[in-house]
Amino acid sequence: MTDDLRSAGAPTLEDVARAAGVSRATVSRVVNGVRNVDPAIQEAVRRAVSVTGYTPNRAARSLVTRRADAIALVVSGAGVEPEAAEESEDTTASGHGSSFTAQVFADPFFGRVVTGVVNYLRPRGMHPVLMFAESSRAREEVVAYLRQGRADGALVVSTHAEDPLPALIAEAGLAAVLFARPARPVPVSYVDLAHQDGARLAAEHLLGRGCRRIATISGPLDVPAGQARLTGFRDTMARHGHPYIPIVEGQFTQESGEAAMERLLAEHPDLDGVFAANDLMALGACHVLRERGRSVPGDVAVVGFDDSSAALACRPPLTTVRQPVEGMAAEMTRLLLDRLSRPDGPVTSVIFEPELVVRGSA
Repeated sequence: MTDDLRSAGAPTLEDVARAAGVSRATVSRVVNGVRNVDPAIQEAVRRAVSVTGYTPNRAARSLVTRRADAIALVVSGAGVEPEAAEESEDTTASGHGSSFTAQVFADPFFGRVVTGVVNYLRPRGMHPVLMFAESSRAREEVVAYLRQGRADGALVVSTHAEDPLPALIAEAGLAAVLFARPARPVPVSYVDLAHQDGARLAAEHLLGRGCRRIATISGPLDVPAGQARLTGFRDTMARHGHPYIPIVEGQFTQESGEAAMERLLAEHPDLDGVFAANDLMALGACHVLRERGRSVPGDVAVVGFDDSSAALACRPPLTTVRQPVEGMAAEMTRLLLDRLSRPDGPVTSVIFEPELVVRGSA
């Protein structure tokens, strides 16, 4: 940047136009992402932007483009909450809401989603706005936020099968993409994993190790992923001559994994293999096994699901089914940006393939 430009204040579109040798209108078209501009001219304008240090006025740009250049990343909770939480704003803020957000931040899965979204948006000059929708009031606020154009669209991660938010967004005609197939059909694009195939990998690995008295700690059975992982595991075991598998339902938390493992040991003390439907529950299971004097994997082999940070925190490190969450979140974001550029495009789904990661626990 020249001394003249520095002394004159912040660089303007006119400064960029002079540096690029084009009109101010052409610079405006390039800066605002208008597509039918000659590539050579676009490159000249981009070089001039770099040389002058010009930064677009986001507020003015949004008036022209009607875009906020922000995406709402919404973590949405259960469909029904206690009446007391609805009646009292203080209760909602300090009780139900705080426990919901605490649970979200305690699960490494959500951090991986945020990483994938941020890494995709940042090079494109866009930003995520994190929102929580754990109550009817919060869901209404999310829909209103989107209607007002304060975010261009929503990336929705639901934590409960009865979550009404995807349907509310679809009914409002707002742009959104979901992480995971919704429990009830809604015309909204989503990304997901082939969960049954992942559970099959876990079953085959335990059987391949020689385990014969195998149990499973399932995820919540009102969540499609929990159902699919259990179905895939049971079907594979049945195909290998194991028609009955002890099952205890967990809630995708370490504490529920510990409680489930306690129950399994009490009811099936001779078990030699466990598949937990996520890594946090597997971590809890390994903790209980150590406390009960069972070696992992010598006495009981354990396989988890997700390949999250909990898998590496486990002792021994956890054999697990990898869910490429960061890549899935990036693809979810790409689908949303594509929807914004082509509002009449078809609703679609992208299914990722799981992979077994073998470590010390099985």
